[in-house]
Amino acid sequence: MTRALFIVDVQNDFTEHGALGVAGGDAVAERISAYLAAHADDYEIIVASRDWHDGDNDNGGHFATGTPDFVDTWPVHCVGGTFGAEYDEGFDTTSVTAHLKKGQGKPAYSLFEGVGDDGATAAGLLDEHGIVAIDIVGLATDYCVRASALDALAAGRAVRVFTDLVAGVHPDSSAAALTEIAAAGAGVTRSDA
Repeated sequence: MTRALFIVDVQNDFTEHGALGVAGGDAVAERISAYLAAHADDYEIIVASRDWHDGDNDNGGHFATGTPDFVDTWPVHCVGGTFGAEYDEGFDTTSVTAHLKKGQGKPAYSLFEGVGDDGATAAGLLDEHGIVAIDIVGLATDYCVRASALDALAAGRAVRVFTDLVAGVHPDSSAAALTEIAAAGAGVTRSDA
């Protein structure tokens, strides 16, 4: 197998009960778990990322000191070690083979910016396991899924984004992100297609 599954930021702060909750986030977490139950063996590696921000600073301007603009500055979210930074309870992580934390003092959107507690990186894992194709799911379509998909394409891999296993902040920006991802060369399809 030379295919990886990237699961982006399925965390409490990005689902309905969180600081930056995405409508449908809990349902996406459950659908990803169901997909994993049926398809985990289709993948050489399964990588999950989490935003993991510092709680004692603005994380390089990522946390707004005044009113957030929701483009470059955001409300406090996914502070490492808090409930908000943990995986959503509907996401069964049993089959995840690598966990990456992104942010940690600076802005970060792409899973490729994450680092494992053991120092692992997405780029290193792809090379180590001979990965040529990546399927991408998670939250949020218009931000971290978008950034992760574009970085995966830039890394020279074949990429698919499963539209039934993502949810976005806003319908218009999510649709625009999927259009951009497709125009860049990724497949944009359903997981059951």
